[in-house]
Amino acid sequence: MTHTYQITGMTCGGCQHKVQTLLSQIPDVQNVDISLAEGTADITMARHIPTGVLQGALKDYPKYQLTEAAHTHAMSPEFEDENRSWLATYKPILLIFGYILTIAVIAGNTQHGFMSMTAMRIFMSGFFLVFSFFKLLNLQGFADSYSMYDIIAKRFRPWGYIYAFIELGLGLAFALNFAPLVMNAITFIVMTVSLIGVLQSVLNKRMIQCACLGAVFNLPMSTVTIVEDALMIIMSALTLVSII
Repeated sequence: MTHTYQITGMTCGGCQHKVQTLLSQIPDVQNVDISLAEGTADITMARHIPTGVLQGALKDYPKYQLTEAAHTHAMSPEFEDENRSWLATYKPILLIFGYILTIAVIAGNTQHGFMSMTAMRIFMSGFFLVFSFFKLLNLQGFADSYSMYDIIAKRFRPWGYIYAFIELGLGLAFALNFAPLVMNAITFIVMTVSLIGVLQSVLNKRMIQCACLGAVFNLPMSTVTIVEDALMIIMSALTLVSII
């Protein structure tokens, strides 16, 4: 697949060569064709590479600024299905939520009635375990996508790798009902920070891929992503109130 990008700051053949060399060093970049006159770069890649990763390759040379062009020669498979219906787009995440909710409701039903706190804890455990699973399938791909919008990952890229394991740890902790006060406090803080980046992207109408299910599914950033994070924040807050 080939994408076209605008690059400013190139004034001579040396600039062109420097930018071409830096971009060519990115994994999965197969070819870089730069037009100095038009200030564009046609980048052929083996898989979709987030714009943030391409920009990161030029970070040591601030005068070169790379931005997405208005068109691409060959649309990435990840974005070819933008015209799908809402239901078709979010089918994976709806199914996941449905399965987790079913297990949570079953777990909450006891001989003494429905235990809402137990159901909520199991739901949170399932949420974090499943979502961390998809992130760990392609950890680098998740970190690349996450660095495009998360307020911490944009400045400290290793946070994307750390975040996936935090979710895994939270999932196990909720399943074991380990240190509920601490785990819910961590959940509240981590998900609130994550929500800030999501809100900024959605409000700015940035057309980027949501990293909630890693790099496995193409889910656009939208209000659905906001609901995911907000749901975890609300549940952790309710649990903290009940404990305190």
